[in-house]
Amino acid sequence: MLSGSDPRSLPPIAKGVFLVASPILFDPNFRETVILICEHGPEGTLGVIVNRPTDLPLSEVLPHLPVLKGTSYVLFAGGPVQPEEILMLFRISETPADLKPVMEGIYLGGNLRLLERVITQPQPTETFRAFAGYAGWAPGQLEYELATGSWAIVPADSMSLFDKDPTDLWPDLLERLQAPGVVRLHENLVSRWQEDR
Repeated sequence: MLSGSDPRSLPPIAKGVFLVASPILFDPNFRETVILICEHGPEGTLGVIVNRPTDLPLSEVLPHLPVLKGTSYVLFAGGPVQPEEILMLFRISETPADLKPVMEGIYLGGNLRLLERVITQPQPTETFRAFAGYAGWAPGQLEYELATGSWAIVPADSMSLFDKDPTDLWPDLLERLQAPGVVRLHENLVSRWQEDR
């Protein structure tokens, strides 16, 4: 649980933050996950799990895109909602009109022409990730889960999202949650998790 679980003391849910699963969140859909919030508003919240790469090569998932042949991109398991739908996160320097901004330089969408350009003519630091499905919450549902200690909020950053080993992201962010001035998970839960590793 989060210390100080009074909802008024929690950081706001917003696009461009990471949700970090509490060590006590045992739902197999979300255990040890980090979710990037991509949309949040009166209709609810949408995010993608960013630390669950699969073994599926993206070239096999999207065989109609010859530009993927021979690349090392893999599909990520983005969440339990509509797992047959492929969503893409792009880190690009331009501002494309047909993609939704998530945070500075990070966009959500499915622009295949942009995907092809990023693979064949990448600018420095440009990349993308593809996700099968997403995580979604009805209005008020995520706020309730935060108040009960299922999640902590950490500001997202591009380096954590694209440049670090995604399988290290959850434990790294748990450590970051122990820093001063951050909404914390109860220390005994973090200690118990560290003993179990």
